[in-house]
Amino acid sequence: MKHTRGSSYARARRKHRVRARIRGTAACPRLTVFRSNRFTSAQLIDDVSGKTLVHASSRGTKERGAKTGDAAAVGALLAERAGKAKITKVVFDRGSYRYHGRVKALAEAARKGGLRF
Repeated sequence: MKHTRGSSYARARRKHRVRARIRGTAACPRLTVFRSNRFTSAQLIDDVSGKTLVHASSRGTKERGAKTGDAAAVGALLAERAGKAKITKVVFDRGSYRYHGRVKALAEAARKGGLRF
């Protein structure tokens, strides 16, 4: 059976390939991104202890707009919450998604909010 680029198998392989090189710690957690058809969410994860330190989602925002704008708002909110938790340096994990569109908007907003990666 041949797997195409759009298959879930190919997506899982891309995710594993990216994740194999990235490891989050308490001092430098992993910023992971999830996109659904409607919402975007992000978390800061300490892989050593297996805990989520900070999270943000477009599901919790009252104002809804374009998905890219919502992703940027999630990035800014995550950076704000990370600042309160005294986290400034992170490792970016794009998962199986290309660094494009919503993922890029979230990352740039997080950088503008003070996170370094």
